[in-house]
Amino acid sequence: MLFSVYTLGCKLNQLETEAITGSFCREGFAFVPWSGAARGSAEPWLMVVNTCTVTSMAEQKARRFIRKLLREHPAMCVIITGCYAQMEQSALSALEPTASFPGRLFVIPGESKDRLLDLPGFLAGAAQATLPGLIASWLQSLSPGSFSQGQEDGAFRLQPEDFASHSRAFLKIQDGCDRRCAYCRVSLARGKSRSLGAEEALAVLKSLEERGFAEAVIAGVNITQYRDARGVELAGLLGFLLSNTGAIRLRLSSIEPDWLIQDRALDLTQALAHPRIRPHFHLSVQSGSAGVLAKMGRLYAPQDIEKAVALLRSVRGDPFVACDIIAGFPGETEEDFEKTVALCQSVGFAWIHAFPFSPRPGTAAYGFTERVSEKTAAKRVEQLTALARKGRRQYIDRWKGKEVEAIVESGKDAGQRMIPAVSENYLKLLVDCGKGPAPAPGSRIRCRILCEQLPENSRFDAMACESLLDCPGPQSVV
Repeated sequence: MLFSVYTLGCKLNQLETEAITGSFCREGFAFVPWSGAARGSAEPWLMVVNTCTVTSMAEQKARRFIRKLLREHPAMCVIITGCYAQMEQSALSALEPTASFPGRLFVIPGESKDRLLDLPGFLAGAAQATLPGLIASWLQSLSPGSFSQGQEDGAFRLQPEDFASHSRAFLKIQDGCDRRCAYCRVSLARGKSRSLGAEEALAVLKSLEERGFAEAVIAGVNITQYRDARGVELAGLLGFLLSNTGAIRLRLSSIEPDWLIQDRALDLTQALAHPRIRPHFHLSVQSGSAGVLAKMGRLYAPQDIEKAVALLRSVRGDPFVACDIIAGFPGETEEDFEKTVALCQSVGFAWIHAFPFSPRPGTAAYGFTERVSEKTAAKRVEQLTALARKGRRQYIDRWKGKEVEAIVESGKDAGQRMIPAVSENYLKLLVDCGKGPAPAPGSRIRCRILCEQLPENSRFDAMACESLLDCPGPQSVV
């Protein structure tokens, strides 16, 4: 029985898709990477689409993909879940072009996404022709309140054991968000913040380390809101995880600038200074204008962003520091935008993820007037992206000739000796592994960044040569 998955959105969505993938594989389903299926390999019987609602563009992309699946793969069942499915269940259900029951399109609200872990056992051994009826029957068998009560109980069931599409592991420690930023729909889709207990998080991390994973990405909607039932916060959790594991490295997902300048900064500084915390930090900045930040509902000022980055550099030397910026927020003037550009230039981000403001139904900013034109927002995104490319080149140049740790990724380039890897400071490297056998995906290696120039269109940041293999790769990969 063949299945595939398609994920839109954040690292947390990717993690949760990996958990769903693992549950199908353990029941004997054969995973077909969708890129391979699209090139003419065996067609999956079932597709799970994990959606995003951050921008209208993400929703449009999901709708186009779903319509294409239903049109071009008439025998395939399609299950839609995720944040978009949480917010617009009826609209997504209406995408199916036929009125036949039970149909091939099924929508599982994001708050009940974890129930998909139970579906493979229900479908095990079924014939393809019976799948639509079986899935419909399974949905009807669920308790009436399961699609409204699953959010709290099921938030941390989606914890992958293996990773079909990633060489690095993920550890979900938090879900939801208690902030109500004016532009953000994710807090509406995922609900209030809740956290995995520190002991439970440690058990998951130990299991990953025992199975050979060299790195885990600490993930959540807003991990800076982590606080478990015993009052352990993120700095304390990091210290607890590091002191009770031996070698596995930890990489943080997006963090809030104000978290870095709180009163208890000493504990945080000690945690981030640990050599097993990757020197790669992504800040949710959004703007460099105090007026725009206030209108967004952000809890910091531009000078706080500068202080936060200075703190990161004081404890980690020259880490890779990236940020998110929203261009064209309602009321953003040219002066506001120039303040954002000036902040980015002053801080010297290694990357800027710039995207245009997208009005999201249900958020405060949806009703804001003084809209910035799409043309102006696109122009501002273009300017920020050019600045991002410049910042990345400058960062790479500073690291040429230096030695770094890296995690080997799947695939080979330019022959058997060249392998892709991601460095500790988030550089995408093409590594010459010499005459010996290539290290396995997921292995931790040491390598030196070389000065050779890569083509402008290369997906890699730099060439590197391997200097030492010091860790075996994962022992169990789906």
